[in-house]
Amino acid sequence: MATSQGANSYRNARTSLKPHVKSKPTQQRRNSTGSVNGKEHAAVPGRVRVAVRLRPRNAEESVADADFADCVELQPELKRLKLRKNNWDADTYEFDEVLTEFSSQKRVYEVVARPVVESVLDGYNGTIMAYGQTGTGKTYTLGRLGEEDNAARGIMVRAMEDILADVSLETDSVSVSYLQLYMETIQDLLDPANDNITIVEDPKTGDVSLPGASLVDIRDKQSFVELLRLGEAHRFAANTKLNTESSRSHAILMVHVKRSVKGIDAALSSENGNHPHMVKSIKPPLVRKGKLVVVDLAGSERIDKSGSEGHTLEEAKSINLSLSALGKCINALAENSAHVPFRDSKLTRLLRDSFGGTARTSLVITIGPSPRHRGETASTIMFGQRAMKVENMVKLKEEFDYKSLSRRLDIELDKLIVEHERQQKAFEDEIERLSTEAQHRISEAERNYVDSLEKERSKYQKDYMESIKKLEEQFVMNQQKNEESHMKLSGEIPRVSAEELADLKKMLRKETHLRKAAEGEVNNLKIQVAELKKSEASRKSEILKLHTMLEDKERQKEKLEGEIAILQSQLLQLSLEADETRQQLDRGGFEKEMGGLNSLTSQVKHQQQASGNGEKPSIAKLFEQVGLQKILSLLEAEDADVRIHAVKVVANLAAEETNQGKIVEAGGLTSLLNLLKSSQDETIHRVAAGAIANLAMNETNQELIMAQGGISLLSLTAANAEDPQTLRMVAGAIANLCGNGKLLILFYF
Repeated sequence: MATSQGANSYRNARTSLKPHVKSKPTQQRRNSTGSVNGKEHAAVPGRVRVAVRLRPRNAEESVADADFADCVELQPELKRLKLRKNNWDADTYEFDEVLTEFSSQKRVYEVVARPVVESVLDGYNGTIMAYGQTGTGKTYTLGRLGEEDNAARGIMVRAMEDILADVSLETDSVSVSYLQLYMETIQDLLDPANDNITIVEDPKTGDVSLPGASLVDIRDKQSFVELLRLGEAHRFAANTKLNTESSRSHAILMVHVKRSVKGIDAALSSENGNHPHMVKSIKPPLVRKGKLVVVDLAGSERIDKSGSEGHTLEEAKSINLSLSALGKCINALAENSAHVPFRDSKLTRLLRDSFGGTARTSLVITIGPSPRHRGETASTIMFGQRAMKVENMVKLKEEFDYKSLSRRLDIELDKLIVEHERQQKAFEDEIERLSTEAQHRISEAERNYVDSLEKERSKYQKDYMESIKKLEEQFVMNQQKNEESHMKLSGEIPRVSAEELADLKKMLRKETHLRKAAEGEVNNLKIQVAELKKSEASRKSEILKLHTMLEDKERQKEKLEGEIAILQSQLLQLSLEADETRQQLDRGGFEKEMGGLNSLTSQVKHQQQASGNGEKPSIAKLFEQVGLQKILSLLEAEDADVRIHAVKVVANLAAEETNQGKIVEAGGLTSLLNLLKSSQDETIHRVAAGAIANLAMNETNQELIMAQGGISLLSLTAANAEDPQTLRMVAGAIANLCGNGKLLILFYF
């Protein structure tokens, strides 16, 4: 919430007079290295930048101090401020920026906050903080929402506008937490029930985090403004003599920006031909994580002037104590003291990275013009002067995003599997269609042949019977005529009989000719039948060729499945190397037992890099230098880190088929199963399951795993697992075991 007196003073000053200081043009964006273009920043890149802002007189001061001059005189063109001691003497101070009472909110944002916001967008941590006496306009400067007057928007809203305009919501993410430090208790302004958040410090790096705070993703400005309105409604405030709406807590806004570095991440696409070997060229994407911290400190106050009493008095004491602790830390840093008392207050613990840390910090101190508060104004100015002497070691927050790479590889692997299954299904459907069509054609040809043969046979049989019948009738008629002629004209019998006999012979010759023609037709039909049989043999040959092609496709499928298994092994190895890299960064050195294991891992990686074609080092050379028994003995070491690294080495060795038999013979399989049974470490479960998955690719090893109760142990591990990667490794091992048909029969029967 904005302080009422400070807000009204700024509003009245802007509406009554025109500003006499023009806003500077927007600073240029940084280059690709993240450095800021500007002479001042180039000269002192890590120093805390301090700007002073003067609040106009409010209505009460205009009446009470009407006969007195302001206690301060600003020289913005020289970036100087004069603090009057009396009418003839004054102290002069220089700041990075001097903002008059007529300076607009946009001008304040440009010179105070924009350089820090741009650094956060480039992967640095940044802090913007307001410090000053109560009622001087700190909340107005930082947290004004600008709903009634858009030009009155404060630094919080303007910073989020620039962040959302610069990021890509498809590849980047923006999330915020909004907290208040009230009476040395950290409370969540977005979740009032969460009123006692603990501070967690990394013992090695000293980084401070608040894992219990709400973290809300931001997609647009409106949702951010709603969160600010919700947080301001839960913030503590009270009415004092100095301020009608005095903030009684320190408000802290944390904006987390995660961005992908363009040009580093090589994306998978269809241009790669969707070949599994293309995965070898994929590198993990590079991400930059910047955090912007905006701190609206509660105003310092003197009890005799504010008139605080009761619970308000206790709040004032707590505020003054935390501000005093902050002042002590600033003094120690300005004087390069060996000890900085950061742990004296939760406020200083939260701001440890902002002063003397790795963040780029910008401080705006707010003062009032009233000579009655000259002491508080002088104290605020001296705080700003000491803060200008503090230098931070600004550090780029950059790291590899192995989780993103793993998710992308999983998606690409699923796509390859789906595409392979689709092509296999289409091929099988085509084979089935061709086979059905060929069978249909053969059946139809056989039916046509039988029908044609039967028709021709019936036709010639009918013609033959009709011809025989006609001949018999003719013969009977001729015989009757011969008998009659013989009885009547016995002398003419020889002549008549000779003519009829000639006719009969002619008819017989005709019938013989017809019979030969019928036999010729039958022979033609036999030839057609032979040709149909040859066609059928050709069809059968084509079907045989199709079956051969189907077998070739099956072999290709098995080859693709092998490549997919290699890809899964490479994905496992990549995850293991990522875990090992993070642990090596956190450790200064390993214990004596881990020396041999790290030497072994470095030998494996060195041989992998030295091989030009990507092949893994031979197990013979590896065993000559270290020995498999030594590696397996480390699986039973008392130190958990030693066991984890030993399991990772065994998993890497088990990825090679030539090593699997030696690992099993040396008792490595039994040791891995014992680790699943006895160890409670989630990492050991995940890596051991991956090693068992590699060993389970061999049919002999599958029977050994089943015989030693491997299925039960893997099922128990999956039931107790919380990490999705552990479930993936266990699923891979069980899937490899399920690929053995004999074992499935034994398992079910």
